[in-house]
Amino acid sequence: MAFTRLTAAEAAALIKNGDNIGLSGFTPAGTPKATTAEIAKIAHAEHEAGRPFQIGIFSGASTGMSCDGALAQEDAIRYRAPYTTNAVFRGKVNEGKIHYNDIHLSQMAQELRYGFLGEVDYAIIEVCAIEDDGKAYLTAAGGIAPTIARLAKKGIIIELNAFHSPNSIGIHDVYEPKDPPMREALLINKVTDRIGTPYLQLDPKKILGVVECNIPDEARAFKGADPVTDKIGENVANFLMGELKRGIIPPSFLPFQSGVGTTANAILGALGNNPEMPAFEIFTEVLQNSVVDLMYKGRVKCASTCSLTVTNEVLTDMYKNMDFFKDKLVIRQSEISNSPELIRRLGVIAINTAIECDIYGHANSTQICGTKMMNGIGGSGDFERNAFLSIFTCSSVAKDGKISSIVPFCSHIDHTEHDINIIVTEQGVADLRGKSPIQRAHTIIENCAHPDYKELLWDYLKISQKGQSWHNLSAALSFHDTFVKEGDMHKVDFSKYSK
Repeated sequence: MAFTRLTAAEAAALIKNGDNIGLSGFTPAGTPKATTAEIAKIAHAEHEAGRPFQIGIFSGASTGMSCDGALAQEDAIRYRAPYTTNAVFRGKVNEGKIHYNDIHLSQMAQELRYGFLGEVDYAIIEVCAIEDDGKAYLTAAGGIAPTIARLAKKGIIIELNAFHSPNSIGIHDVYEPKDPPMREALLINKVTDRIGTPYLQLDPKKILGVVECNIPDEARAFKGADPVTDKIGENVANFLMGELKRGIIPPSFLPFQSGVGTTANAILGALGNNPEMPAFEIFTEVLQNSVVDLMYKGRVKCASTCSLTVTNEVLTDMYKNMDFFKDKLVIRQSEISNSPELIRRLGVIAINTAIECDIYGHANSTQICGTKMMNGIGGSGDFERNAFLSIFTCSSVAKDGKISSIVPFCSHIDHTEHDINIIVTEQGVADLRGKSPIQRAHTIIENCAHPDYKELLWDYLKISQKGQSWHNLSAALSFHDTFVKEGDMHKVDFSKYSK
């Protein structure tokens, strides 16, 4: 290898206060880990000495503790975009200590190219192999690697991570679109079509050095399925089978996208294990354990993704069995995996999780009580607004029943009533297609609300001003206001609100 070898500490020393770094990876697969952990140590030392040290971070999606967590702990992050899941980072954002920009994932790379977000000083990219001519083979995610590598004005740091097997070479389809007005059509007509190369071509002159490491991905461990998530999964599967039987969904079925988390795993598991469901395809941004299991069983025929968001045990097993996956799996950049045009043309059925939904079909997927950031919108907006079927799921209650996930009006709206077809809780399915606002309200309350909150939601309509949508502006956020003051939405008192 012709490139300079660096320790992680030497690579981190290149990063100065005020710099912006771009990172490979996506949720948090494929994210560099050695260098960012050392940057956090530098920040600690600089702050101890009374000197400022903060950087901006551009990523494909969330990272792990060695990046978002470690840097947030040291107050070393000035600005961050887009999606993140780290609890330490979340706390700093909600304290007002980090400027967090929640961007649709399909837009992240292009907004960097357009110059909307500032310059990229350094790119840090994790690879499983690199050749002397700059051909770099990414690990478990596509992310925004081509864009940050090309834009990095001060250079590129490579993390050669031995945890990721070179057996995976060949599953990536690396492609960066041109900018308007030169952008060309994405010639992907099937889930596994390829339009790029299996490697990321870097300019060798920009590579500052290679950091060798052996660090597992910081995969998130999700809770196991429970009766609520199992029931949600069953409700989704039964609804889709009904759509198949009545001819809405074609007999060959359509590709699925599913968000990340326990509920998503339960839904895909229920779909795959339904004997009436034909084998199906996946066109998504994150591939979870449940999909890998279904691929082995032949229930999922093939998959396109931006990230292998699986446990390290599953990832290691996949590397050992890569001959099985190479004609069934492709990893893309986020602006391709989440391309609105591709989602709409391929007819993707999108299934994502909301924090809350209101009675008119709006969904909040990012903020608690309208103020506290949870994770971010991720790619849910990319998929839901452009899907063949747009489905949101949530449990009907949270916090031991003290919170209703079906509310009169969302405290924050990420997805409007215009973008959502179906809402599913463990209570049932609300099909919103072809319905007026008040018809949607009746459908959601009747089918999705928890029995403990149904009468309160009906009472809200009784005190509301009639129009196309019925609302009482004083009481629209009464559920949230009551929870903040009383700790229990059951205690809402509509007698305080005039009609």
